[in-house]
Amino acid sequence: MDLKLLFYIAGKHIFSRLKQSIIAALGVTFGVGMFITMSTFMTGLNTLLDDLTLNRTPHIRLYKEVGPSARQPMSFSTAYENDLLVVHSIKPKQQQIRIAAAPSMIRSIRAYPEVRGVSPQVSSQVFYSAGALDLNGVVAGIDVAEETRLFPLQDYIVEGSTNALERDDNAIILGYGVARKLSTGINGRVQLVSPTGNRLSLKVVGLYLSGLSEIDDTQSFVNIGTARRLLGESSSYVTSMNVKLYDIEKALPLAKRFAELFNIKAVDIGTANASFDTGTSIRNLITYVVSVTLLLVAGFGIYNILNMFIREKMNDIAILKATGFSGREVKTIFMIQAMTIGVFGGISGVLLGWGLSVLIDHTPFEIEQLPTITTYPVNFDPAYFIIGFVFALVASFFAGYLPANKAMKMDPVDVLRGK
Repeated sequence: MDLKLLFYIAGKHIFSRLKQSIIAALGVTFGVGMFITMSTFMTGLNTLLDDLTLNRTPHIRLYKEVGPSARQPMSFSTAYENDLLVVHSIKPKQQQIRIAAAPSMIRSIRAYPEVRGVSPQVSSQVFYSAGALDLNGVVAGIDVAEETRLFPLQDYIVEGSTNALERDDNAIILGYGVARKLSTGINGRVQLVSPTGNRLSLKVVGLYLSGLSEIDDTQSFVNIGTARRLLGESSSYVTSMNVKLYDIEKALPLAKRFAELFNIKAVDIGTANASFDTGTSIRNLITYVVSVTLLLVAGFGIYNILNMFIREKMNDIAILKATGFSGREVKTIFMIQAMTIGVFGGISGVLLGWGLSVLIDHTPFEIEQLPTITTYPVNFDPAYFIIGFVFALVASFFAGYLPANKAMKMDPVDVLRGK
């Protein structure tokens, strides 16, 4: 078998029907290009939606849960130890929401190698007072340095910065909706009134915009020391802890360990966002189904084009076999043509997909509710480009193999007699 001669004949066949060869290559090109574009764009959107929620969500949240005691006084009596006790309308016991021994707990948690950091918080219901207007809301006292290190708080500050909040104990970052309702802005002043009646006058040093109206219309941030002063509590007062891990997959077992070790409520990110994770799984499934459908449609298109391409070469096949070429050599010639079309179509498809993805990535996408997003999100994962190119080769191989195998078994006498 003279491969050089077979490549020469295959090249002659391709260039003798150059228009059909280009159409066959374009079938591969558009199939691969659309697969890459759809995959990078849809996974980019999925990643954007995930980040909007998960970036601001701690991997583990520790807090003191308010609720009825697990064991009621009757269960401690030996007189009823063999009886079934049923107590109706149990009310939560009177207890503080502060976390006992918070400083030592924070040091213990930070010592775990899986833990990236711990951000303590002091949260409370408050009234925002500006003139004659009072609004219900929530204030979160944060360790500014630790909070900005672990969570992208600064990315959601549309005016001002977190630096002023760290330096000034009389500063506040207001939710964008709160500031709008109070008709105030940077350098304005707002009074916070705690549930116990304590009142603080604070200077607005930043506006927070998360894109979620239920948060922006109520939430504000102050220095953790300011929150303690508002509530009249000591320097060790903490109501919750937000834990960030290096590996999010370890959140569930660590949450269980912390809950048992510290006798505290610990909620991992998977439990807190169970419904969101379900939505993410459905979106990913839709992405995969659409992508695979594009590849299958492209594969059938490639097969049809190559099949017609070989059918038009019936006379050439008969002549080749009549002049001494074996069936295997004829098959090799058409496989070379199919793989050549696949390679050039795959390369051009990857370039087309990359070009369209770059175009989408530079298309403006600016809305007020998402200040951190300026263009449409695209996921330039090399895996999609590799999958697209490999598919072009595999699809071209099978699309060429079936008709080429038929050509190998063709009897030249029957073809020439029919002609």
